[in-house]
Amino acid sequence: MSPSATTTAASPSPVLSETFSVLSLLTISIAVLLILRYYLPLRTTPAYLLVPVFFALSLPASIGLLVPIDLASPLDSPETPKGIWLPTSALRVGWRITYWLTFALTWFILPILAEYSDSGFREPKAKVLDSLRANAQYYAVVFGSGLIGFIYVLWSYGSFDSSLKGTIMALAYCWGLVLAIYLMGHGLVSIPRRLFRSADISGRLRRLQCHAPRIYEKMEDAEMELEDLELQVGELGRRKGGSAELFRDWIEELVDMISLEAMQPSNARRAVRGTGNERNLPNVITEKWLAELTRDLVRARHARERYSSEWNRLLEDVVRTRAILDSAGSKKLDFGKTAPGSTNVWERFSLFNPYTRHLFHYHVAPYLRMFFGGLLGLASVCIVWSELVKDLFPSLSVIRYTVIHHDPLGESGGQVGLAGQAIAAFWLLYMCAAALISITEVKVWRGRALVKRNTAPESAFWYASQVARLSVPLSYNFMTFLGSGLYKDTVFYGFLGKLIDLTPLGEWFNYLFPAFILLPVFATLFGLYGKVQNMVGFGAAFGMGGEDDDGEGEESFFGTGSWREGRDLIERELNGTSASVRNSRRADLAGLSANSNGRRNGPILSIPKSSTGSPGRPPTTPFATSPTSGSAGGGGGGGGSSRHQANTSARRAGRDTRGQVVLSNEGDDENFFEALGHRMKNTIDTFDAPDWFKGFGEGIKKPKWMGGDDSSRGSNTGEGGGTDIRRWFGGGDGASGSGGSGGGQGRIRL
Repeated sequence: MSPSATTTAASPSPVLSETFSVLSLLTISIAVLLILRYYLPLRTTPAYLLVPVFFALSLPASIGLLVPIDLASPLDSPETPKGIWLPTSALRVGWRITYWLTFALTWFILPILAEYSDSGFREPKAKVLDSLRANAQYYAVVFGSGLIGFIYVLWSYGSFDSSLKGTIMALAYCWGLVLAIYLMGHGLVSIPRRLFRSADISGRLRRLQCHAPRIYEKMEDAEMELEDLELQVGELGRRKGGSAELFRDWIEELVDMISLEAMQPSNARRAVRGTGNERNLPNVITEKWLAELTRDLVRARHARERYSSEWNRLLEDVVRTRAILDSAGSKKLDFGKTAPGSTNVWERFSLFNPYTRHLFHYHVAPYLRMFFGGLLGLASVCIVWSELVKDLFPSLSVIRYTVIHHDPLGESGGQVGLAGQAIAAFWLLYMCAAALISITEVKVWRGRALVKRNTAPESAFWYASQVARLSVPLSYNFMTFLGSGLYKDTVFYGFLGKLIDLTPLGEWFNYLFPAFILLPVFATLFGLYGKVQNMVGFGAAFGMGGEDDDGEGEESFFGTGSWREGRDLIERELNGTSASVRNSRRADLAGLSANSNGRRNGPILSIPKSSTGSPGRPPTTPFATSPTSGSAGGGGGGGGSSRHQANTSARRAGRDTRGQVVLSNEGDDENFFEALGHRMKNTIDTFDAPDWFKGFGEGIKKPKWMGGDDSSRGSNTGEGGGTDIRRWFGGGDGASGSGGSGGGQGRIRL
């Protein structure tokens, strides 16, 4: 038997590794579909959005699978692989497909589709032209930088064939590495800190209360902005003739997107909807103006959904946190019944009873959060340390010894086994998670956000492009932790690393720039973003948002009313007097206007006066702030307080006999001066005058023999339709004589 045949027979078969790789790719695809289902409605989302975003998420995830396999696969080594491995040809094809598809999605496909979905034009051709026009400046900067880099590489390397591809790949890697190092530095501090802070249940509730005013204000601003645009669209829909007739179908589509009450012409509606600032329509309606209006309307709708989702999520967290705190006395914890349409499997099927649920959430979960916070904090320290010493002292890299278990200090750089591949996948996953979680906290991304089941198409494209942009630089940066003897013997280095090290500038940039990770780490660790914001006023624009920065910023405001304001907002919302007031106000106005136009009348929500309510029912407004609470317990008789009730024009919230929140919309048609006059009148009417002032201006009092001592009869003089001469002799009419002490019920005293 020949030596070649013996070598072929002794070589291991990659069948098991290939089977594992195929199953792993299938698992990644299913996980990506579940993520898309969480943030997007799959049935109504168009294919031009689902397919690119699916590949933009699944391809970077497959890089996390290729890197550990590439580390364990023998390139030119005669040693037997000790883990999951693939042939060199299969790895080379996999890296080429993954890299170039990710490159095309990041720099060309996703940006064009993002602007296409954000364009307000109606026709697809106009959308494409508008998208190319919006990306023209972006591509000018990219191609300009690429031209400068191409000239430098051509001058230093001297070859035209490899310099073009090398310049493109090196510049893309450098830009991705700059962004990845900054975001990862913030996330390495943010993730452990978030776990440590969430271990304190009472502190968690306090931070939620601190965040409430800011989120609520943003939600109100987004809602008013949308109402302003809806009123403008309503005015546009009522315009007849002129240039508006040329775009009648387009205008009708915009009218179908807004609420019905925005179409009713009413000064009262304009007073209660929006910011009160009128947006005048242009004299000539053009296609460009309609496109801008459509884009602003769609953005405003998504902004309202974003902040409404954040507010609802905050309320859910507050309810759960308060339930955990309240269970300390009863030793039982119950989060309530699950909503019928809930898709959370953990809420529908639980292995805990109320007592074990209390033990887990009140005693076990805080220690688990502290344990994982400490573990991830130690991992963050190891990553930062490895970034600093990987070039000067590669043998001191901690990550190197956790991945390479077989001869880590050998000339070949060691060998990675199955356990090392699993640990390498964990390191790479944590680095990517630290970078990606920071994207959701940066405040400079034009209001983009991920919303459950209602993410805007432009936001979905943008976040997918960031995932694709950061995956390759972070993967190659992780491989440099393991030493040059190991990572230079991989297919990934032969495909990308040689092009990065093509010039001395690229090689030094790859080794020295990651040391700048200390800047975002220290900035996040010591709260420099908040300090810059306080000193200069621009920290909020370039710093980080989210729970971490807000938590530190709000801690300094404890005792000044910020968290108390949030607590009051949450209480009002949970008692049904915040969102229901806004919705009922619109429904009331829509019903009144529809009734006046002969249309179907909507529900009118109002509350009865206190005199007609239930005698024993206490005031139902939160915190007993209703003006009628003083006489609620006295029934409807006149034995209540003698203080005059204010005839206020403001709306009052209460509950009807079924316990639902109802409103009174008295005086909604008032202007500013009428409302001011009513308020001044209410102040005077409810003013308790002193005793010496009560008789001022009544003239000369009657003597006692004329009945002047009876204040009740004196005040009722003239009520019977004129003066009665019998009063001069102590008599009175039948209607009022019973009120006095000396009344003779119509008899004359001689």
